[in-house]
Amino acid sequence: MIRTMKIDDYKEVRALWESIKGFAIRSIDDSYENIERFLKRNPTTSIVAEEDGKIVGSILCGHDGRRGCFYHVCVEESKRKNGIGKRMAKAALEALENEQINKVTLIAFKKNELGNSFWQELGWTFREDLNYYDITLNVDNITTFIQ
Repeated sequence: MIRTMKIDDYKEVRALWESIKGFAIRSIDDSYENIERFLKRNPTTSIVAEEDGKIVGSILCGHDGRRGCFYHVCVEESKRKNGIGKRMAKAALEALENEQINKVTLIAFKKNELGNSFWQELGWTFREDLNYYDITLNVDNITTFIQ
């Protein structure tokens, strides 16, 4: 079952993130409080996949009124290659379309070969015509990669 994520899903979604090798989790951005704030700001666009009452996939999805963005797209490793990711992406894109968002972006780590091939198979465009920049405003927002 694919459905909208609620803050009550946080504990299970966080456990899913922590189970995936190479997944990057930020100490502040991915805390309960900040995910709750994100979901309040974007109440209809984040998605989870449930199987037998257990969350097996998630997409944090939000927008700024102009562009949508996918964050933390994942499917439990044992459940991959069964269409769960495609169904979640479709649901999140439909939620953004319902809010009149016309363009969606995402970032995939270069080392994430599986993720990069997934997005290309779904027809997403790899951009070579721009540079991506960011700046950390809070040095306590530490990124941890799951080993």
